[in-house]
Amino acid sequence: MLYHKKAAGILTGLFILSAHLVFAQEEIALYQGTIPNAKHAADAEINKDGVASKVSRPSLTIFQPDKEKANGAAVIICPGGGYGVLMMQLEGIQTARYFQQHGVAAFVLKYRLPDEMTMQDKSIGPLQDAQQAIKRVRMQAREWNIDTARVGIMGFSAGGHLAATASTHFADEEIENGEKVSLRPDFSLLVYPVISMTDLLGHRGSRDNLLGKAPSPEKIKWFSNEQQVTTETPPAFLIQAADDQVVDVDNSIAYFEALRHHQVPAEMHIYPKGDHGFVLHIPIDDWMRLCLKWMSSNGWLEAK
Repeated sequence: MLYHKKAAGILTGLFILSAHLVFAQEEIALYQGTIPNAKHAADAEINKDGVASKVSRPSLTIFQPDKEKANGAAVIICPGGGYGVLMMQLEGIQTARYFQQHGVAAFVLKYRLPDEMTMQDKSIGPLQDAQQAIKRVRMQAREWNIDTARVGIMGFSAGGHLAATASTHFADEEIENGEKVSLRPDFSLLVYPVISMTDLLGHRGSRDNLLGKAPSPEKIKWFSNEQQVTTETPPAFLIQAADDQVVDVDNSIAYFEALRHHQVPAEMHIYPKGDHGFVLHIPIDDWMRLCLKWMSSNGWLEAK
């Protein structure tokens, strides 16, 4: 994602990550023990103006709704940033608090950013973290008052690619899962997502960061989620702007079409204007209202 410098300027003095974490109920380490696929390396993470970089110690920040509002649904949120940074405030915490206020438990995933210095295989590190987040939420569902059949995943830009990858490759378990917990999200929410890694559609910066400068055709295909949809892929809600200058809107359209051709329920909204990172200037209530309406129409917001 290329708009993080602009966002950082807007956030300076207003939305400092450390200040906003006090509103979260809890931040926990994603793994209880050894981080899979990790190399021994010093923690070099940087957090500034709501943007995280050099992440090698993944975590979940938990936003639980008030008990009287809680409906049992949960969403794991993957911020974007081109697999180079994480937009933790605008695409993580802000969205999580909106869900929290509407009765949905939200979990902001600070996933590892691909780096050969910290991972043996940088291409699967983010997917491992997304799968672990789904597993962790389901395993602790009773503690967090969550219905294990209503656990969704949400992603913005490159985080949307991660959410779509978790939705199409849930059967390819990249983590230890002796408990046989389902790693399949029940639904996905994709906001101006990178979907493809192909030359035609892919966002080159995201691809270079995740797969390197010269990925094999097999790897490009495996990570091109429009080519990985099956009848088992979870339902999806997609939203993007037609004038997106960073990630071509054809990414959303291609994924929607793949879902449609496999009879997987999907809904797509395309703004005529908004460019990339429209969270900067489109009020959150405008687009999140559509998201919640879709979730409600599918029964995921019904208290059980």
